[in-house]
Amino acid sequence: MIELEQGGKLEINLNEDAQGRERVVVAMQSRDCELTLTPHQARVLATELIMAVNRAEVRNNLKKSHNMVRSSGKAEPKRGLFHQAFAK
Repeated sequence: MIELEQGGKLEINLNEDAQGRERVVVAMQSRDCELTLTPHQARVLATELIMAVNRAEVRNNLKKSHNMVRSSGKAEPKRGLFHQAFAK
């Protein structure tokens, strides 16, 4: 169970349908809403969710590092590997 900011709860369960097939059920209690997925669909959803979280974390880290460079004052330009290898 996952508690949401709005006070609701999100539950993820494995159920069996009338034909005996496995189904992943994502239910939001506060809205009385349910999403029933096949295991494959649930896997795709989980993958998309993980990818979105990774993108959000990368953006957040880039913003933090960009702000750190700005707040540190004058930063000297970084030299690429090519320039470092051939610097005289």
